[in-house]
Amino acid sequence: MRVWWWWVFFFVLGALVGCGRAPSVGAPGAIVLPARSATPAAPFTTIPPSTPPATATPWLSPTPDATPDKWSWWVHGTRLRGANIYQRRVFPELDGTTFLGPGPLGPPYTQADFDALAAQGANWVNLSVPGLFTVQPPYAPDPAVVAAVDRLLAMVARAHLWVVLSARTGPGRSEFSILREGAGDWFPRKYLLESVWRDAKARRAWAAMWRYTAARYRDNPVIVGYDLMVEPNANDIVGAWDPQAFMARYGGTGYDWNTWYPDLVAAIREVDPETPILVGCMGYSSLDWLATMQPVDARRVVYTVHQYAPFAYTHQRPEDHRPYPGRFDLDDDGQPETFDRRWVMDNLQTLAAFRARVGAPVAVNEMGVKRWAPGAADFMRDQMAVLEGLGVNYAVWMWYPAWPPLAEGDHDFNFRLGDEPDHRTDVPNPLWAVYRRFWQRNEASP
Repeated sequence: MRVWWWWVFFFVLGALVGCGRAPSVGAPGAIVLPARSATPAAPFTTIPPSTPPATATPWLSPTPDATPDKWSWWVHGTRLRGANIYQRRVFPELDGTTFLGPGPLGPPYTQADFDALAAQGANWVNLSVPGLFTVQPPYAPDPAVVAAVDRLLAMVARAHLWVVLSARTGPGRSEFSILREGAGDWFPRKYLLESVWRDAKARRAWAAMWRYTAARYRDNPVIVGYDLMVEPNANDIVGAWDPQAFMARYGGTGYDWNTWYPDLVAAIREVDPETPILVGCMGYSSLDWLATMQPVDARRVVYTVHQYAPFAYTHQRPEDHRPYPGRFDLDDDGQPETFDRRWVMDNLQTLAAFRARVGAPVAVNEMGVKRWAPGAADFMRDQMAVLEGLGVNYAVWMWYPAWPPLAEGDHDFNFRLGDEPDHRTDVPNPLWAVYRRFWQRNEASP
């Protein structure tokens, strides 16, 4: 995520989608999405489980194992549906003493927060948290972060949720690299640390961090994945937004994530041969950058994206009033484009094309929309329908804690608050109904 405070969620009925480009609507074998309802369906009703994709591949089977291991959750169709929770270091000089809580990480989550997420039907939480090592040298385990992550994992386990551990920070990369648009605005530039892309020592320490993390958690039964880095973004650091142009200039250098993420995979596999490893692409893990992802020769790797396209829609201000479906400039080229179900289907076919090319599973471990976007429920429903048809796991951004001070400063993606920008308490609404209905398709949890 490139904006400093994001968070999200949705509903649907499944649609079968084959790999490759989607057929035209009305053509034989065309994708048929459910019709929209003028009135939102009852927000908290259970719907039947989805069926697995019809097309099998060597790693995607329509029949789950009788005794599934962690890998089976990524290769038997859509089986993990859930949400992200977000944590970062609390800096009292920036955050005060209440907004994100007392620290060391915030905002504060309690057991009740995770229990409430599970009660909605979710079976997966993506822990988007600091990595276990310090960001400044000498690079070593950070006791406060380790203790905080241990506590989170214990609460997740008690709530009977699967978890992916996603590292936002690590040696040579602070949280503020992901939030770098705020440098010099809401935080001083001294907090912006992103030397890992040009510092081989920091990169080696990042591998050591993941070796340490995997050794610590390899026997944890609820961890079904390690996400190596949340939103690799060296292209933003060098100001390159065209994937091909970036690769032509920086491919093979330390700025190229492809050159050193395999070292992290190898470090994990030295101590943990089984837990799946998730790898996001450059460009903040945008779908537009997935084609630049070079697969690693290793077992049990899942390739991931964060789906916030089109940004002009998902991150609009309340006064923008850009609807779904609608017609407006989606890609900053000065020309309006049609934004509808067909756009959603074509956009997500990028996942199917990549999956077919590399022969490995894919996932969307962040996706969402600001709660006031017109047609947000329909937009998220259509996306989830396509992902279900593709057999792809997904997690929305995000599940907020019941920490009242947070809602005053960070609420854009808190779908539980409804579509009124000034509303600050939970209220049943169509977007929440969408998420619940999809989550209630889950058939298994720890």
